[in-house]
Amino acid sequence: MASSSFPDIWVWIQNLPPPTQWQTNTKSISICSSLSSSQPSLQLSISKTLNHPSSMISFSILADYNYPVSLWTSKPLKTSMNNILHHENTISKLLTNIIKDILNYTPIKPSNSFLKLPEPNSIPDLKHIFNFLFLALTFIISIYEAPQDIRCDCINNLKDQFSCSWARETSKRLMLLMGSNTEEQWMRSMNLAITNWMMELRTTNYVLKAPSPMYSSATSTLGLWKVQLYCPVIAMQIEKCNSPGLEDPKLEFSLNYHQVEGVIQLNYHVMVREKWIDVLVSIDNVRCDVIRLVNNILMKERGAGIDEKHFPSRISLQLTPTVQTNVISVSVSRSSENPTREIGLERSIEGSFEPPNPHIGLSVSAGETVTTNLKPWKFEQSVYGYSGTFNWFLHDSVNGREVVTSKPSKMALLQPKAWFRNRYSSAYRPFTRQGGVIFAGDEYGESVLWKVGRGAIGQTMEWEVKGCIWLTYWPHKYKTFYTETRRLEFREVLRLIVA
Repeated sequence: MASSSFPDIWVWIQNLPPPTQWQTNTKSISICSSLSSSQPSLQLSISKTLNHPSSMISFSILADYNYPVSLWTSKPLKTSMNNILHHENTISKLLTNIIKDILNYTPIKPSNSFLKLPEPNSIPDLKHIFNFLFLALTFIISIYEAPQDIRCDCINNLKDQFSCSWARETSKRLMLLMGSNTEEQWMRSMNLAITNWMMELRTTNYVLKAPSPMYSSATSTLGLWKVQLYCPVIAMQIEKCNSPGLEDPKLEFSLNYHQVEGVIQLNYHVMVREKWIDVLVSIDNVRCDVIRLVNNILMKERGAGIDEKHFPSRISLQLTPTVQTNVISVSVSRSSENPTREIGLERSIEGSFEPPNPHIGLSVSAGETVTTNLKPWKFEQSVYGYSGTFNWFLHDSVNGREVVTSKPSKMALLQPKAWFRNRYSSAYRPFTRQGGVIFAGDEYGESVLWKVGRGAIGQTMEWEVKGCIWLTYWPHKYKTFYTETRRLEFREVLRLIVA
């Protein structure tokens, strides 16, 4: 496939003559061209049906063989005799049609009846939103509907478009328009498509870098910094595992058909002092979940069970002012951990006397018991240069070791009462019942304070937030010795006005 950018469909439609002047009943544009003239391309086609008193149109994506193969068709739309996208209602229905069709490509059927977009005339950059929706639709249609001989070329061409700055910025604006509930459904549908495609390629030993494997967005408003991110587990980097390859297809299905969903919310507060400025950033919410991409029935039939999945084992955040000219110092609000240990001394004396033996058998033993109160999650703050960092580490409650840097022994994996075999139902579980974690301000409301010179007043300062999320798999109920840890890195820029 050619490496040309995705066409400007909006402008193409706007430049079409009125439907009444068309020489044929259809107009088409190539949206994914082939390098070889012998291979068909993907076409976006608009078909008209002129009936009095109104005219109807429909959009279609076709594989342009000698006998075109229809891959997708929109619902019929009313339109003006002079301009296809003249009516606001036509645009709104088309956008909603595309979004709902994308959401329906998942076994977990969404309840998207509440989906309601703003009026098109109130949507900033409507042209970019319109074009991006067709890009996303074409990509997901290529995965599920395109004929085998053109599918690989189509996906390789389209996936590169998602990595460009235009697509990434437009996708963030689209998520804001749809709302958080629909955003989650959208990301699950798109990441399921990516997972299906990558799993299929693995059967041919073909390695593909996931198309834009991680989506993240950042918001700075009303004293709140918010970062949201999504990534299919199959696209995360494997940091360590105890086997060169996973040969169990059921376990492989369970581990890969999930995605990680994260939300980071930080409160910021600017305080202007007499001689300097304090910028205080504190934790509001840090949430991380590992969510299934398929329903329970499919997971039980093809997988190793609904509880065989990764769990969060470490989360790390680093906040750094990008321009440090006016920064004077940085301080954290929490001391290094200094745990209390309860030490008890036990002594016992045992004696025995046996008549046939002239010697008296006397045994003395002394023992010392050390008890340490250790929470599953250990929190630490630190400073590097003018960067403030937050770190959460999960520990094995049996031996106290960090989960992300260790692995259980085979004997431990066989123990039926080990914590990782009861990690979603035990009263002492380190996760929510769904397998995620929430670090909120009630326990982790720690802060980082930057002292900034008054020369920054009136300026917009930027902070870079970098982070990593580690996911680990240890068997839950499934009989296996396989373990692994994967890592996801993200980076966003947050802003605040110093005033």
